[in-house]
Amino acid sequence: MRRPAALARLRDWRLPRAEVFLPGHRVRLLYNGSDFFPLLLGEIECARVEIFLESYLFEADDIGERVVAALAAAALRGVRVKLQVDGFGARQFPLQWQQRLADAGAWLLFFRPNTTFSVNRSRLRRLHRKLAVIDGRVGFVGGINILSDQEPGQSALAPRYDYAFRVEGPVVAQMHDALDRLWRHSAWVQLKRSWAVRSTVPVDVTGRGDVAAAFAIRDNLRHRHDIEHAYLRAIRHARHEIVIANAYFLPGYRFRQALRAAAARGVTVVLVLQGQVDQFLLHWATRAYYRRFLLSGMHIHEYQAGFMHAKAAVIDGEWATVGSSNLDPFSLLLAREANVFVRDRTLAGELRDDIFRHIERAAAPVRLTDLRRGGLMLRALVWGCFGLVRLIMSLTRYGGPRYLE
Repeated sequence: MRRPAALARLRDWRLPRAEVFLPGHRVRLLYNGSDFFPLLLGEIECARVEIFLESYLFEADDIGERVVAALAAAALRGVRVKLQVDGFGARQFPLQWQQRLADAGAWLLFFRPNTTFSVNRSRLRRLHRKLAVIDGRVGFVGGINILSDQEPGQSALAPRYDYAFRVEGPVVAQMHDALDRLWRHSAWVQLKRSWAVRSTVPVDVTGRGDVAAAFAIRDNLRHRHDIEHAYLRAIRHARHEIVIANAYFLPGYRFRQALRAAAARGVTVVLVLQGQVDQFLLHWATRAYYRRFLLSGMHIHEYQAGFMHAKAAVIDGEWATVGSSNLDPFSLLLAREANVFVRDRTLAGELRDDIFRHIERAAAPVRLTDLRRGGLMLRALVWGCFGLVRLIMSLTRYGGPRYLE
């Protein structure tokens, strides 16, 4: 039986250089904000020299209040606090919090500050990273913004489903460098020249454990496709199983074909996607691919218990990633993102087990019969949203002509 031409071409496609996995890391998987915030706040309270913190969202809720209080207290005791939030995602950052941080001596920057959404190419390039390094010693990376797990006014929904990594070891130096570079760039652009000074805090790269780890970012200069290529390398070499839990899933042509090629060679491909309607346009546009995914042998589950925000994957029970990058046009083509990749069977197994627990307890499988029963109105909604996404991408000239083929 002849392979489809697209799958044959994919076999001959060569990716750029691989991400570098370094040994000697201690990495802890954190489940939701209930795990993440006590550890982050504990590290902030123990900080002695420097705190870098980036977040796309920074909500005016109890978690936001606790983080602001901890940052202000750190600044008052002489810690250099550098907080950068996105100018659109955190546009409602309270003025009283801004003043409180300034009075304490903390530094706050808004990345590309603006108050309205626009399809202007530069304004669409947001800071979507959720990244922190404290005292050059410990780093945090993942999908968890500075906000409460519980959706306001919707107590019936489970807490947001999300992950983060706490990292010690050599890649903390790379995380620190990424934070410092973007901080200095933003400070220079916003004419805060005295803030645009390179950090001189020594970074601890001492081996702390047995996990091999790599760090990758996505930006609009030298690292446009690093995260996507890391996924594609792992998918192309998968032999048994690919498990992807991703809240916003509308990947490009190459990514989709790589998954189909994996399924065609007998790899089990499991997708866990958002079931609740969060981002309306992407939510329905994603469903335009469901039929093709299912016909290729992939398994799709929609998380129903609450809002899913995870951006994680496990391949062959050894390779795993957690980070801020969704697999959609916003993350893969526009936003600044950060992911940590690990090669470790224990850690990957822990993440895989938790993903499957969520599948068993709170997700609904999607079947071809469900799609056939959808009706004309639902199909019109799906293809209307898909067409609108394609139009937006055409207007902004992102993704090239084949991204959503």
